Amino acid sequence: MLDGKDGVRFSWFIPIDGDGSRAGTMRAEQPPDFDYLRRVVETAEEYGYYSLLIPTRFANGLFGEDAPLAETWTTATALAAVTSRIRFLIAVRPGFIALGLFAQMAAALHQISKGRVDINIVPGGIQNDFERVGEESTHETRYERAEEFIAACRKLWTQPGPVDFDGEYYRLRDAYCAPHPGPSTSSGAGPRFYLGGASPRALGLSGRQADVHLSWIEPLEDTARRNIDVAAEFDKAGRTPELGLRTHLVVRKTEAEAWDAANELIAHADPAVKAQRQKAIVGTQMVGQQAQAREVPDHRVGRHLWNGLSEVRVNCGTAIVGTPRQVADTLYDYAQLGFQEFILSGFPHVEECRRVSDEVLPRLREKLAGN
Repeated sequence: MLDGKDGVRFSWFIPIDGDGSRAGTMRAEQPPDFDYLRRVVETAEEYGYYSLLIPTRFANGLFGEDAPLAETWTTATALAAVTSRIRFLIAVRPGFIALGLFAQMAAALHQISKGRVDINIVPGGIQNDFERVGEESTHETRYERAEEFIAACRKLWTQPGPVDFDGEYYRLRDAYCAPHPGPSTSSGAGPRFYLGGASPRALGLSGRQADVHLSWIEPLEDTARRNIDVAAEFDKAGRTPELGLRTHLVVRKTEAEAWDAANELIAHADPAVKAQRQKAIVGTQMVGQQAQAREVPDHRVGRHLWNGLSEVRVNCGTAIVGTPRQVADTLYDYAQLGFQEFILSGFPHVEECRRVSDEVLPRLREKLAGN
């Protein structure tokens, strides 16, 4: 298992936007049909990954906005049914499903999967994405609503009914959650909550509510400073942080080949897709997204960090680029900052899952074991 004795867990990613060796084209080389996503998931389970992150979208976020897109919750449910060991980290936006119904849905999937479900709460979202489906609310409102959403779900999952909850956005009266999830972690019953973000509001929410704070990769020094801010917010709440890091990887035999592969990944991007992604970034209040899309020569934000994917991808747009040893060494540097979980991905996701498992992670584990 890749969540071994050193305490560091390695997770993979489910490409619901589609997949292939080229990103940012109008259509994916590999559409996100169930048979293909099942191959990704089965490969990750075969190699012993801890969990799979499945994002949430209201439009395609890697290819043309009208390109095929797999719906998050339905897809996760189906994939959980054809696996037996790997966990699922399911991204959820509060406000689109009635709270009590969501708590029941999550508890049911948690029970059916034998405790293999965690929830990634996404309060901020992608610029103009909420409005696509008729949701209009402020950035501040979404964070306040998310905090109540988490608190109410925990109450439904940990207390016998009937349950009352009095909040500004959610109110429960004589509510029950059936099935009632059984204990799955030392922190309590039901799925664990992952929260991300880099703004003061996001960090404060994590400090009060997150079981795991999830960050997108940035240069090492920036990440170290960000982790200090995260720890301060957890300390205010009298809690101990658990940290996760999300990054793409581009791994090849030589460093030159790796950089060529990174540049080739976006070399055929359609101008219309680039314009769609730029529109999602301009004026965004998401501090993390602004950091991912910073403009630097050749997209090189560090010796082995490349943010070229931010031209064509919403949200996390930075990759570690290099040889297996260079990528392992870079991940090790971030592990030394206190990250307990790494959520990795590479294009295409089946082949790169195998490459990373065979060539990168054994080297990283060797370094971690020698620390």
